Amino acid sequence: MQQLYGHNTDRFIKALGFWLVLILAIKIAGFFTWSENVAITRVFKVISRISMTVAIYWIYEMLKARGNIASFKSTHFFPVFLYFGYLLLGLTSMLWTSDVGVSALQWIMDFESFVFCWYFVRVALLLDVFHQHQKLYLSKMMAIAIMLIMLIFLIGVIVNPDDFYRLTHGGEEARLGGFFMNPNELGMLACVGISCSYIEIYEKRNRAMHFTFVLLNVIALVMTGSRSSTIGFFLITTYFIMQSDNAKMKLLVNMGMFLAIPVVLQTIIFKQGDIEEVMSMTGRLPFWTALLNEGLPKEPLLGFGFMRIAYRDFFQSVHTYAGQMTHNTFIQVLMNLGFVGLTIVLTQVSTTVRAFIKDGDKIRKFTFLGIFIPILINSFTEFGIFGETNYGILFYQILIIYITLEYNFKLDRYNLKTLELRNASIPLRFSEQLKKNAVLNHSLHTKTA
Repeated sequence: MQQLYGHNTDRFIKALGFWLVLILAIKIAGFFTWSENVAITRVFKVISRISMTVAIYWIYEMLKARGNIASFKSTHFFPVFLYFGYLLLGLTSMLWTSDVGVSALQWIMDFESFVFCWYFVRVALLLDVFHQHQKLYLSKMMAIAIMLIMLIFLIGVIVNPDDFYRLTHGGEEARLGGFFMNPNELGMLACVGISCSYIEIYEKRNRAMHFTFVLLNVIALVMTGSRSSTIGFFLITTYFIMQSDNAKMKLLVNMGMFLAIPVVLQTIIFKQGDIEEVMSMTGRLPFWTALLNEGLPKEPLLGFGFMRIAYRDFFQSVHTYAGQMTHNTFIQVLMNLGFVGLTIVLTQVSTTVRAFIKDGDKIRKFTFLGIFIPILINSFTEFGIFGETNYGILFYQILIIYITLEYNFKLDRYNLKTLELRNASIPLRFSEQLKKNAVLNHSLHTKTA
């Protein structure tokens, strides 16, 4: 059993934690526009995304080779089944899409992202079962990876504000994000980072570090000026505070949030006192109305093709701006895959939510809600979980696989044989030991050495 619990393995797993965080951070960074040069941006995105998928698969295989038995079972069938149904319909839409090149590229990126998430979650589950003492939890890895991204923006806005700020509202408002990323998308990323740190704080794991992460993410969120992400922040903060047993903390945080509401309304929600802009959701409502009244009747059943909302590159009405995407993930699906696609998507989301509600693991529920709330809110105003490729899709795919897969402690003959080949003389007790402790502990190794 030295392969699993020797000192070399401990050092290996600690190093592996660093590489997993870096892989996830680079994967997320692959959705950003790091250069105004289109060619450079495309090369970076292709290389970073594909190489990180290859890297996570290599780590998965390496863990298996070191004796971590990859025994999994599916606890919920429909979330993944329906998601594949959505991808299959998107692939089939290449037969009628208004631009095969655009649709195919978007579909390939979504599928590649799903492959990455499939192996990333499997690696996380293996680490949680076989190396629990190293505390390489999914929430921890995501919190650190997102913090690395946020530090780039927080430092960048000091060093080079012209590139890291984006001027909006006629140049009167500077929002964190620059040309690198839509401020609303960046705000959503900050919310996900806050949620992951909340989970670690709740579990009493390195609280000082994660309180610092929360503070830095909140600063970044405020600097993005994102209305939707601010709403997400208040919702997830309220939810996690309500889970606490500390009555004084609940009271103080609720009072602080209540006192902050007027400031948030004035500086973020009603910017420059423009109530009309808020009521029209920055022109989105008229655009959605035009899409549903003028665009949808042309292709109501199967849409214009994967990630296409019109026969041309842009949809434009005489009463609205020209747009290439809908700024609402569900209307996006309705336009590109019609009512058939929307039905699949709504059913898929409902089965995913239902699976987490029925799940008995409290931390899994925290993880789901902490990530799902900000990306769902973002889905009503931006790219979202079924829109053009973005890291919101990546996070949603992680959630789907996270609820679908579970470690299977009932090992088959092949896995038991693998343990025997690794000089584990207790293959028949292995399953029971996992059920009790979720990990082969040191005392068991001593008894069977």
